[in-house]
Amino acid sequence: MSKPYTLSISDSGVAELIFNKPPVNAFDSNGWLAIAAEINTLSDNDAVRVVIIAAEGRGFCAGVDIKELAANPAMITRVNKGNYDTFKAIHRCRKPVIVALHGFVLGGGIGISGAADIIVASECATFAVPEVDRGAMGGGAHLQRMFPVQKVRYMYFTGEAIDAQEAYRLGAIEKVVPRDQLMATARDIADKIAEKSPRMIELAKEALNGVEDGNLEDKYRWEQGFTQEAYAEPDSQEAKDAFVEKRDAKF
Repeated sequence: MSKPYTLSISDSGVAELIFNKPPVNAFDSNGWLAIAAEINTLSDNDAVRVVIIAAEGRGFCAGVDIKELAANPAMITRVNKGNYDTFKAIHRCRKPVIVALHGFVLGGGIGISGAADIIVASECATFAVPEVDRGAMGGGAHLQRMFPVQKVRYMYFTGEAIDAQEAYRLGAIEKVVPRDQLMATARDIADKIAEKSPRMIELAKEALNGVEDGNLEDKYRWEQGFTQEAYAEPDSQEAKDAFVEKRDAKF
């Protein structure tokens, strides 16, 4: 099975994990589990000081491969585990994780971004959680790490997207830059961090994770329980079928 990403590590200790699963970087359960395992490996690699996650193609990440779930709804448990393991790996990675976002950032892309330490985005980036329209739950715990509560609920209930400038205004994004400057911007930040004591940075991340309000993984696990409940509803299957068949859902 080919991996849905490429990986490189610079001499300065900056690892770049680049998604390349065309056409939209939507991952099936195997893909999510592979990403989680790779990030855990990078966390334990003493040659790595900072991790950058970015993507090729039309957008950063469209989340879960709905076609896998439409064909076999029972796969939701394995998909949920892949999502959970990936977001946890990023959040608890011993090294700072920078995400460099472009185009659409949807569903699991929100989870990755919300779990990360620093976000930079191109001017074309948009953020949305269309889970309700796909017959599922998810993304709220990590979206709430990026945006205020009421903005999260508006996005969650409507499925509407916001652009990079609005995300910057709300405080989630460190820098918004032209698309052709995105990776250079992420690398510049990574290089600044990589120059510092690896042990001090590791302790700093552990300390910051510890003083956050609540446990991110526990919050997401609670949310995942409602995805399981949603998948038991007929409306969930209709939402997935409508998406795959490119038609309006009928509830």
